[in-house]
Amino acid sequence: MPGSNTVTVQVEGQRLRLSNLEKVLYPEIGFTKGAVIDYYARVAPVLLPHVADRPLTLRRYPEGVEADSFFEKDVSRHAPSWVRTVRVPTPGSAKGAEAADFALVNDVPTLVWVANLASLELHVPQWTVGPRGGVRDPDLLVFDLDPGAPATVVECCRVAERLREVVAADGLAAFPKTSGSKGLQVYVPVSVPAAERTSDYARVVAELLARQTPKQVVATMSKQARHGKVFVDWSQNNPKKTTVAPYSLRARSRPTVSTPVAWEEVEACARAEDVVFTAGQVLERVERDGDLFEGLLGDEHRRALPDQPAAAGTRR
Repeated sequence: MPGSNTVTVQVEGQRLRLSNLEKVLYPEIGFTKGAVIDYYARVAPVLLPHVADRPLTLRRYPEGVEADSFFEKDVSRHAPSWVRTVRVPTPGSAKGAEAADFALVNDVPTLVWVANLASLELHVPQWTVGPRGGVRDPDLLVFDLDPGAPATVVECCRVAERLREVVAADGLAAFPKTSGSKGLQVYVPVSVPAAERTSDYARVVAELLARQTPKQVVATMSKQARHGKVFVDWSQNNPKKTTVAPYSLRARSRPTVSTPVAWEEVEACARAEDVVFTAGQVLERVERDGDLFEGLLGDEHRRALPDQPAAAGTRR
């Protein structure tokens, strides 16, 4: 990345003006805005397929991770004309808007433009929009595993292994990734006839695990109930909610990344540090292993979601 503070570049035929490249956004290690843009440009080949046609919610940190941040959904007032946007209803929005024009990050120029806004975190829903707009039914099911201290991602890994067994009994494939923060997330490619089906299924699974091992798992939102346990957040499947995208940076003290991991890594995890990866490490992993989330793409592993998990009829 050029050393000057502001540069104009051509990215796949689009002209972008990149500013404040030397501004430090992660003070603990001196990771700059230029380094953020460079990371997103280099990880684009594996990141873009996972955010394509998914309305993007940006979490922007213009003064870095130690300063205030804000979420941005509607980019209509400042997006370049070549950035594809889609108008999506937002009933009940905190800003009072009934709809917003979300960016669709389907190409490298748009991803670089987003990174230049100091959008460290990229959040997307579990559904896509069609070529002419219009919200499709979810194609992904996600379990967000959130540890309540003193539990850590190590305990999340143990719960993830059980989750994998439960969904496998229904013929479903599961793919884990770190949250890039404290927890772990498990994704399942699915097809459903109605948007609410993923939340319904995920809730039954979460409550099943909580009943089986109440000292390790909780399925309720109450923070008081999470102490020392893993909260299986099934509500992330609500169509109004978003989850941090695969390969997105996180606004932690270091530039950690929400990183796809192999099940062997989940099973071997004995310390939290075992599944913490920074931007540079993720680029090395992708170079070595490719996209460990590739199974979410296409229809090879996508299966119809059953009405009830088969495991719900068993006791353990």
